[in-house]
Amino acid sequence: WSHTVTDASQPKASLDLTRRQTLQGLAGSLASFAAPAFISSAALAQDKFPNKPITLIVPWTPAGPSDAVLRAFAESASRILGVSVICENKPGAGGALGAAAMLGARPDGYTLTQLPLGIYRQPHMQKTNYDPIKDITHIACLTGYTFCIAASLDAPFKTLKEMVAYAKANPGKLEYGHTGTGTTPHLAIEDFSQKAGIELNPIPYKGAAEIMQAILGGHLRMASSTTEIIPLVKEGKLRLLATLGSKRTKAFPDVATVKENGWDTISESPFGIGGPKGMDPAVVRVLNDAFKKTLDDPKVIETLDKFYQPVIYMNSEDYTKYAVRTFEAEKATVERLGLAKKA
Repeated sequence: WSHTVTDASQPKASLDLTRRQTLQGLAGSLASFAAPAFISSAALAQDKFPNKPITLIVPWTPAGPSDAVLRAFAESASRILGVSVICENKPGAGGALGAAAMLGARPDGYTLTQLPLGIYRQPHMQKTNYDPIKDITHIACLTGYTFCIAASLDAPFKTLKEMVAYAKANPGKLEYGHTGTGTTPHLAIEDFSQKAGIELNPIPYKGAAEIMQAILGGHLRMASSTTEIIPLVKEGKLRLLATLGSKRTKAFPDVATVKENGWDTISESPFGIGGPKGMDPAVVRVLNDAFKKTLDDPKVIETLDKFYQPVIYMNSEDYTKYAVRTFEAEKATVERLGLAKKA
């Protein structure tokens, strides 16, 4: 407007009025252009994910290794995402309560759960209110477990082979604790027992912490569980009979696996994070990228190492394919062990 041509003979007051009208008109025009941009930015900020706390359901009791590992992931993811990732314990049903509790949640990425191997197995064993393939969005696989068989120090055996001999002489009288009917620690021992020709007495508990209290308190002579056993073995409070992986654990390289003892039972259990069905692929990518980055966090790796858990990363696509394969494989295992649900 500084180049506007004016009539030199026009009075000054009239010129001032003209300038004011011109400036006001330009300001109004600028405001009309700026308003939509401002509203659009506000809307984008409101829709940006995430913009509020995320709930991560932990389907195990507090203080166990799974709880500790998932809380480490949640703390790291909180820093990466810029919002709190809050852990909520819902123990029971062999870790399946997380998937069940998530079914009523909105698929907006603000309700997540751990996906333990048992969720692919339980629908083959009993009626469930979820389908692990159709009702869950698989976001990222992160790690897995090391499974162990341990005994109390006063148990009448010191090795796995001695345990088998004792169980054969006392069918159904040797008890062992596990983390719930249908969980990997339960079915791994049932598979091993079948191959060894022995009958054991399985006793379910809600979580690893309860099993450890029971065996240290003299209520159990044997336990099938994850690596919460290892610190107690190192402290001389329990005896490690065998591990169930394809390889020996680094913590006890002198302790043979079940397979090395002569029985072909291997149990390794990858797990990750999932959400309700129907999640926006863009939200899934944000969560996958964030949880993938947690695997570079020294505090997360320190926690995984503490419980002898390896890094097993799969993106959403690969994790979904793994879930489909595992769902079918677990069906075959359940049927072979005679544990399939009746129609």
